[in-house]
Amino acid sequence: MKILLSNDDGYLAPGIQALRENLSGRGHDIWLVAPDRNRSGASNSLTLELPLRVHPAGERTWSVSGTPTDCILVGTTGLLEQEPDMVVSGINHGPNLGDDVLYSGTVAAAMEGRFLGYPAIAVSLASHEAVHYPTAVRVMETLLARMETNPIASDAILNINVPDLPWEDLKGWRITRLGSRHKSEPVIVSSDPRGRPIYWIGPPGEERRGSPDSDFQAVADGYVSITPLKVDLTRYDLLETLETAVGDLR
Repeated sequence: MKILLSNDDGYLAPGIQALRENLSGRGHDIWLVAPDRNRSGASNSLTLELPLRVHPAGERTWSVSGTPTDCILVGTTGLLEQEPDMVVSGINHGPNLGDDVLYSGTVAAAMEGRFLGYPAIAVSLASHEAVHYPTAVRVMETLLARMETNPIASDAILNINVPDLPWEDLKGWRITRLGSRHKSEPVIVSSDPRGRPIYWIGPPGEERRGSPDSDFQAVADGYVSITPLKVDLTRYDLLETLETAVGDLR
């Protein structure tokens, strides 16, 4: 397959480099277009008021002075000689579970691929002290091999989270839904050297566990979590209620 590879950790991050090396060695045609630095938390943001700087960084590799979404747009509409068969984002350093997908640059890169009509996968190693990148690489090897005979739809986004465990310690994988977190912690107030207040975003809320079909619980139990995502955020069950509630304009 011809795969456009990106991330939000930056083009030199160990996860994307490990995945590129493995997939290239297995005969896939890999084009790597990724941010020139860590852009975690960028979500679906675009760079609109500054030009993007794109620098060659090796064979079929470019670093971009923008967001993960910028990278997919630049890759598909400016750099690649042919359209990719798929967009893969990752391997991310740290989890992208539950509510976190709304902020994730990793997931945003995959989502942009879907917007452009390509099947897309976001893959994360679910630990902030990530060690077992070979496990996540092997998960992707296995999944891509199976997708060659059972391809996913072009409007599909798969969000994959791999426990930070040796391959032999994985329990398997579960098809999951997005979980949720408790309310975020308050911002942390401090001051700069001149005594002016500064604010740090506080840590996220604790995971809500207990439901066996949630991505949080699957990873906690030692399973690879595979969550199919969609872009349409419409709350369909409220459409009729809102029609009644708001009535006519006049």
